Amino acid sequence: MALQTVAPFSAPVVDRLSVRVVVDSVYDQFMAKATHPLVQIEHVGRIPGRETSCLAGEWGLSLHLESESGGEKHRYLLDFGYTPEILIRNFDLLGIAAERLDGLVLSHGHRDHFGGLVGFVDRYRDRLRGDIKLFAGGAENFREKWLARADAEPVSWGALDRAALAAAGVAAVCCDEAHALDGPFTTGRIARQSFEQVLPNTLVEPTPADHFTEAERRGRLVPDRHPDEHATCYVVKGRGLVVVSSCSHCGVINAIRTAMAVSGVDRLHAVLGGFHLGTAPPDYLDHTLSELVALAPDLVIPMHCTGRNFIARLREAMPERLIDWNTGSRFTFGV
Repeated sequence: MALQTVAPFSAPVVDRLSVRVVVDSVYDQFMAKATHPLVQIEHVGRIPGRETSCLAGEWGLSLHLESESGGEKHRYLLDFGYTPEILIRNFDLLGIAAERLDGLVLSHGHRDHFGGLVGFVDRYRDRLRGDIKLFAGGAENFREKWLARADAEPVSWGALDRAALAAAGVAAVCCDEAHALDGPFTTGRIARQSFEQVLPNTLVEPTPADHFTEAERRGRLVPDRHPDEHATCYVVKGRGLVVVSSCSHCGVINAIRTAMAVSGVDRLHAVLGGFHLGTAPPDYLDHTLSELVALAPDLVIPMHCTGRNFIARLREAMPERLIDWNTGSRFTFGV
């Protein structure tokens, strides 16, 4: 399946933005109501008429994004969780209309973000718009990823099935450069311009573009440097930049700075998503926190792979800016 090229970039501006957590690791049916002057917060408990069922959590992330500008609304599904079963279950319980989606966005090629995609398309293809597209960071999203194991050979974590998407008529659009959609924009490849590094995670088969020596490449897997990762962002009128960094393998600070650079907006209203700090050492966490505090976001909503240790640091350093989340929660900016 050939990747289409994209048009020149210009950051759009929206009046309002709602982010709904469709899939994440946890679901607390009794999560208390919360308010904040800068964001409308809605948590989901029992669903009227569906009391014998409930939302489900699993490792992974999927977010429904809805923006409004000039009275016109646009909607995207960003990432697809680990399995189609949980994505489809929660999508149905939350009453999200597949036919209203303007597009699909994949943050990077890891199974806990693409795992539900093909099954989701199979389930809803007759309701999705005929020209639905998948906006991905580049061809590397379709590379096979491998999980390292200390006491055994690496095991394959699989790859996104591009043939299945093509057969379903879902075109993949290459967004390795910044790209404006209807409401959001994607950052393109995330510049490595901070202290951050790709923490140990998956392995890939090397290519000449990986810049390993021939001896290093020969017959071995190499660390995944995530050239396929991009962030999905919005410029909210009167508020500033909202950065959704789904997993932050390239570093959440790098993602924010790249979003600022390509949009020309340096006022950071909110940063949310996975910050991939669950396995980071204490000094790395402290450095990340100091850099984030310096960027002065109005709101921080850490999800997925952020890690409890970093969330505890956020709660201590930025208690008035930290927003708790839950599977099913919806956050509306620009209110």
